[in-house]
Amino acid sequence: MMELKELEIGLERDIFLRSLIRELSGVLEDVVGVKEASGFVSVVGQSIGDWINVEYRKALRVSNLSREQVAQVCVDLKRRIQGKFSIIEENEDVIVFGNTACPFGDKVIGRESMCMMTSNVFGHIAAQNLGYARVELQETIAKGNSGCRIVLYLQPLPEPSGGREYFRADLNNK
Repeated sequence: MMELKELEIGLERDIFLRSLIRELSGVLEDVVGVKEASGFVSVVGQSIGDWINVEYRKALRVSNLSREQVAQVCVDLKRRIQGKFSIIEENEDVIVFGNTACPFGDKVIGRESMCMMTSNVFGHIAAQNLGYARVELQETIAKGNSGCRIVLYLQPLPEPSGGREYFRADLNNK
């Protein structure tokens, strides 16, 4: 009898976890709808954003990240989890990111709520360090685009076009 460990089955931890997250988000989307599922994923994204923010601040030995550091941290954290994010544009009011590979791989296709991880992590890190953020997911792989275009606004807009706002949780944390 053939040893089970010798079977060629596409199952390992990364694929398993990405598939698990895809199925969880799919069940949520089917049961409560995409908007509400995005809300649930947002809560998780905020917790992950808190954790990542603390880790980068400790590693950089700073109490607050600068705008430039926020931009670089967003790109670096995605690189570490196998995304391919880059900065398309950056100034004092906005940071525009492009992405050609989602960390969830093909498991994200058709699961728009999973994109709230990016929105919340980027938005939370920016707001905690800079005071305010609005994240607009203009294009996403989940929606069927070939890549992602994420706009991180650092100042409130007079007439917001969309996206989600984030505010510093502790105003004494400057």
